[in-house]
Amino acid sequence: MSASADRARVRRSARQIGLWTGIASAVVIAAGVGILVAVILGTSRPQGGDPVSAGSRPGGFELRDPDHVVVDVDRVLPWVIVLGILGVAVLGIIAWLTARRAVAPLEVALQAQRDFVADASHELRTPLTALSSRVQILQRRVARGEDIGDALGRLRKDAAAMDDILTELLLAAQADQEPVERVASNPADAARGAMELVRPIADGAGVSLEAGSLAELAVAMPAVTLTRLCTALLDNAVQHAPNGTAVVISAVAVGAAVVEVRVTDQGPGVPAGEQDRIFTRFARGPETGRRRGFGLGLALVRDVATRYGGSIALESTTAAGTTFLLRLPAAVSRRR
Repeated sequence: MSASADRARVRRSARQIGLWTGIASAVVIAAGVGILVAVILGTSRPQGGDPVSAGSRPGGFELRDPDHVVVDVDRVLPWVIVLGILGVAVLGIIAWLTARRAVAPLEVALQAQRDFVADASHELRTPLTALSSRVQILQRRVARGEDIGDALGRLRKDAAAMDDILTELLLAAQADQEPVERVASNPADAARGAMELVRPIADGAGVSLEAGSLAELAVAMPAVTLTRLCTALLDNAVQHAPNGTAVVISAVAVGAAVVEVRVTDQGPGVPAGEQDRIFTRFARGPETGRRRGFGLGLALVRDVATRYGGSIALESTTAAGTTFLLRLPAAVSRRR
């Protein structure tokens, strides 16, 4: 969202809060004045004092000056004090509610800022680690006098992937709940791209990446977003996969409306006490000794998948391995 749109929203919120406060305060004051007037009228008596004979004016007093009445201060003063205290209390409550409503957009903005910083840090962490691994490979090849053409090509791809991720994060931050972009992308291509990005990390951990069934399908999600999801799932699996094991990614269609992406590792499984919280932000499982995790990867996968009408679930977990199931809506083919 642009700065002008933000300013317009702040001004609109300020007008609404000011209007609400003014109306509420006016109602309280009007109610207090009305009650006080009713008390005065109910406790006052006409000015006069001479008793009159039968058939005289009601009340038994002859009015000397019908335009003046006598108010008993001793009876009115307690009402004035009570109404004043109640009015101050009610106006204080109104001020408190108004303050809460006024700072609510600020709280949302601060939380969104924190989420963006955390998400960006996590999303860029994997490609940066891959870039570091590529650079180390280049250094070793240069030292041995070997050809580095293919390594440079992969390095450029990793840099481009990082640029795509950063661009999408910025666009998502500006979207502010606007409808998502429903473009078609191929999950097989996204899986291969994610494998290429995570491979240096997997090689360093002694874990192999394998492609299972990767059918040529279409998912209603931008390619860079789908690659991000696959990368996060692969990266999570590699972190928990033992040395010498394999992580497998596959993509299959379920009917005409759903595409399922599975990532399976041969790790020790997710403990029973962690299965209900692994998709929450900053939920961290046992450390693997490879990289320090921040508990954001699976939470980001869940948030993005949900935004596009999909879901992520822990399909199975045992001592022999874990499988995560990512379900996404298939792209609807349009016929002319």
